[in-house]
Amino acid sequence: MAEAGKGGVVVLCGITGWVAFDEGKRPKRRDVLAMTETLQHRGPDAAEIWASPEAVFGHTRLIVIDADGGRQPMTRSWREKTYTLVYNGELYNTDELRERLKELGWVFQSYSDTEVVLAAAAVWQEEAPAYMNGIFAFALWTHETKQLLLGRDRFGVKPLFYQEVDNGLIFASEIKALLAHQDAKAVLDETGVHELMALSPMRTPGSGVFKNVKEVLPAHTLNVAKEGMKSRRYWQFSSQEHLKSREETIENVRAHLFRIVNQQLVSDEPIGTFLSGGVDSSALTAIAATKLDQLPTFSVDYEANDKHFTSSKFQPASDQDFIPLVSNQYKTVHQTFTMPIQALSSHLKEAMIARDLPGMADIDGSLLWMAGEVKPHVTAALSGECADEIFGGYPWFYKPELMERENFPWMSSHTLRQQLLHPSYEKHADLAQFAKERFEKTKAETPLVSGESEAASRRRQLFYVNAHWFMATLLERKDRMTMKRSLEVRVPFADHELAEYVWNIPWSLKFEGNVEKAVLRHALKGVLPEQVLWRKKSPYPKTHHPDYTKAVQALVTNILHDKDAPIHELIHRNTLQTIVSKAAANTTEPFFGQLMAGPQLLAYMYQLNEWMKAYDVKLA
Repeated sequence: MAEAGKGGVVVLCGITGWVAFDEGKRPKRRDVLAMTETLQHRGPDAAEIWASPEAVFGHTRLIVIDADGGRQPMTRSWREKTYTLVYNGELYNTDELRERLKELGWVFQSYSDTEVVLAAAAVWQEEAPAYMNGIFAFALWTHETKQLLLGRDRFGVKPLFYQEVDNGLIFASEIKALLAHQDAKAVLDETGVHELMALSPMRTPGSGVFKNVKEVLPAHTLNVAKEGMKSRRYWQFSSQEHLKSREETIENVRAHLFRIVNQQLVSDEPIGTFLSGGVDSSALTAIAATKLDQLPTFSVDYEANDKHFTSSKFQPASDQDFIPLVSNQYKTVHQTFTMPIQALSSHLKEAMIARDLPGMADIDGSLLWMAGEVKPHVTAALSGECADEIFGGYPWFYKPELMERENFPWMSSHTLRQQLLHPSYEKHADLAQFAKERFEKTKAETPLVSGESEAASRRRQLFYVNAHWFMATLLERKDRMTMKRSLEVRVPFADHELAEYVWNIPWSLKFEGNVEKAVLRHALKGVLPEQVLWRKKSPYPKTHHPDYTKAVQALVTNILHDKDAPIHELIHRNTLQTIVSKAAANTTEPFFGQLMAGPQLLAYMYQLNEWMKAYDVKLA
């Protein structure tokens, strides 16, 4: 929920609800209250419930300004109909939409952008999200027609899960809230096992992994009525020939970046940036620092990483050498938080609970810890996620051996995943085929350009799959880990107008001179120090400390010795034992992406076991 006053916005909240259409099975306030209470971290200052005979909504909120005018659930009337809304997100074109809605006759009663979203949804219904520039998930109940409208932003930055229950539907910002409902159970059926073992930490778009749990698709609305449900897509990439010159393209990219950062710096509360020393976070920091004096910037490092760091093809250089170049040039107030190794392992369980699923292990946990360190200093921060997805920074966009894979190019662990399956599943589960079918389905959705070369079409398909799978996973990580600490983190590179423009820029400009994200780098000439501008891409940092490997080896060894550990129902014991013994060598291909190898895989296995325990997961 974004609050706007004097142009300021700060967003933190969680939404829940239950609608039912049969007089004999009405939604209960106490269930929605229980669901809402699980989301206090998403809005720690207030929890409110609205109830009618057919619908009950819940909302948690961080109160920043306009405490009364921005209260949710919010009810307004328009042209003889009454609407109630709950909303999580923020709009970057609030003022523009407010003026447009005023011209149509809407009389605003508050300064909050919550009312702008309500008005837009009331006036334009399922078309409303197409008018909205921002990150959002909302639910709108129309009192007279007894209809529920759910909507989600274009890239799914803000989450929205749902589940059909007896004669109705429940929805929530996080899965844990659904599971607090009396009719919801944590069940893993055969499809869920495939999701977990073939794809994790990714999920099939729309899947909640648990049986019957689904998610509103990014760029979609979902209409729910007594007659049934209807999903509708309101946005898609538009593929066409790029006609701008090299110079115009570079200048347009630069203009987009300055526009976006300026929009997303608006806040009545302290705001800063995550600064890793890479091109993406440095760009946001540099632009922000031209607008804000003494900009707070933050980075994470690990205990004794200067001693144990080892250069690899995935991490060619340590971030710590580049951060001062940006911070000193722009006079930011920088803090590097050094995470103790013990904290890295101790945060694994909480990171899993924040995501409601086993995730990216210590890569999740370190962000969770960092968010807790940042929160006392700022309420909101900008982060560089999505630049690699939008501009093509990953090796699978230009290395032929990765581009030509017939499956997700960032997953080389299909054989290992199959070997990890318990024999009772392994015999009838082809995990690689399961993943391939989803890969091919998403590829087939890609809007192509007639006459484009085969190589260009193939790369366009990779961009499309990447946005719907890899980027979605990173955005989920960012939302859950930071919201768990009540910290709002904005992702400027996920701006859909930027993404639409860059989508059609030819690869020759994106990879000019065999340099990844070349067009972005050229757009930042004169903005970033040369050493940072032309630095080779390095992913989110991970620890290289041998004590971390020992810690996760010990955690998984304890699981192996516990005959009642639930993971034994799902995982092949001998394969897991082999991974434990080889973890120190760190010689396996990454389980996922570029970082989840060796100790990170063991940490994932620990999360998997703790997830099955904490959620009392039943295998169907």
